[in-house]
Amino acid sequence: MMLAILSCEVAGVLQKMASHLLSVFCVLLIVCYCEPYNILVISPLAGRSHAILGDGIVRHLTNAGHKVTYITSFPDNMSHKNLTIIHASENKGVIKEQMISIQSIMDKDFNLQDIGFLFIMFMENARKAVSIPAVQELFKDNNQKFDAIVAEWMFSELYAGIPSIYDCPLIWFSTVDPHWMVLKLIDEVPNPAYSSDCLSSDIPPFSFRRRAQELYNQLYGLYLQNWFVNGMEQQYYEQYIIPHIRDKSKPVPSLNTLKYNASLMLGNSHSSMGGALKLPQNYKEIGGYHIDTNVKPLPENLKKIMDNAKHGVIYFSMGSNLKSENFPKDLKEGLVKMFGELKQTVIWKFGEDLPNRPKNVHIVQWAPQPSILAHPNCVLFITHGGLLSTTEAIHFGVPIVGIPVFADQFTNIERAVNKGFAKKVTLSYTMAKELKEQVESILSDPKYASKAKELSLIYHDRLVSPSDELVHWVEHVVRTKGAPHLRSPALMVPWYQKLYLDLLAVVFAVILTVLCLLWKLYSRLFKKSNKNIGSKKRN
Repeated sequence: MMLAILSCEVAGVLQKMASHLLSVFCVLLIVCYCEPYNILVISPLAGRSHAILGDGIVRHLTNAGHKVTYITSFPDNMSHKNLTIIHASENKGVIKEQMISIQSIMDKDFNLQDIGFLFIMFMENARKAVSIPAVQELFKDNNQKFDAIVAEWMFSELYAGIPSIYDCPLIWFSTVDPHWMVLKLIDEVPNPAYSSDCLSSDIPPFSFRRRAQELYNQLYGLYLQNWFVNGMEQQYYEQYIIPHIRDKSKPVPSLNTLKYNASLMLGNSHSSMGGALKLPQNYKEIGGYHIDTNVKPLPENLKKIMDNAKHGVIYFSMGSNLKSENFPKDLKEGLVKMFGELKQTVIWKFGEDLPNRPKNVHIVQWAPQPSILAHPNCVLFITHGGLLSTTEAIHFGVPIVGIPVFADQFTNIERAVNKGFAKKVTLSYTMAKELKEQVESILSDPKYASKAKELSLIYHDRLVSPSDELVHWVEHVVRTKGAPHLRSPALMVPWYQKLYLDLLAVVFAVILTVLCLLWKLYSRLFKKSNKNIGSKKRN
């Protein structure tokens, strides 16, 4: 009897083991069966923050087993057995160092909020990217095939012509919160009554004056695109892309058609950081995908400083492009003195050491920002307000004091203030006093830290991680041959039909016809009555 029971138990264990082995075998079979895709990623802008975002896309795709060809200005950032890098070194000259110098911006030598200036600068960035000899050789290679192209949108749509060379789908990647210039490529222009321009710091609901301003911003942007940018893009399309389409004996579509032929748009956004704007099915929010979920440990010197900070740590960084050492001398001295008056420990990302530095101020030339923000003693982040920095602040639940300098930084900080986890300081020669007031104000009121933690919960409360979603949607586009089922019908409806101008014309025509008929009827009756009256008088 005992032997029978034991044999049954052994049989059960063996059955379970066989079941587990079968499950493992099936998983391995599926993994082996999944054919890796060949993907071209285009992110050549010579800005460190943009490179971080481009690198993130490449990292997740290569880790998923796909082969990636990557056009970038920073080729030394990464390497992988499945990665081929094309160095876009020429693009480093597009953004001049003096353009993003804090001193130059404070003195108003450059206006990086001028959309016309941005169109010209980033059009040159796109032109250089497609004209690089290595890129032209890539286009020329008849053996080169791609399953999909992921291209960064940055005030230029020239890259939309490239998929025609390879007969593959295009996925746009937008580095900022969704706005009318990118949404019109996959759906329609959103209503400016409640959606702001990408360079605007307006937060809805708008006043009458702000609604008028947003309408003007949109109309002016459309005017510049239609009358200036499109012509330049067409010229570069004909010069650098069309010859390769013809060499492969393929039909040459118009660039204007290709601009609206993207399968999908990946957006570096999330409702916890931006607004809850209505979005089409083929816009996918993946904000925060660049952040490594496995936070690296702090270097020993920084760990010791942060662990021993009795009153918490304030982390101060103006990002990768803006350098704090370019602050005017008087402002630097004012900031050093002001930080020395605080009880908190200050870690300042700065390119050089500072004379007469207080004991509570620590200078680091390189800072592992996520690792610092992840530390429980980090109580405040003073930032320029770049989207990567504000995203990381929400990711780790740290309140911020923002000093916006250019581009979307103003919008990001206004949104952060509006959401209740930030204070804003205006960049000026005398901002040290205002900065101290805002730092003390935000640290003395626990609601800011509480709001940062609340938004962090919203940010993390997703079905899947942004990195997994990124990989899934790129693969989905390839698997479904361009994801036509996600395409918005708004792209097939002319603007006059969206505004029902044709219906309005029909209504006017009907009303006019009825009025004409009534007038003719009235005229005949009036003439007839006059004749009758005249005949009665003669009688």
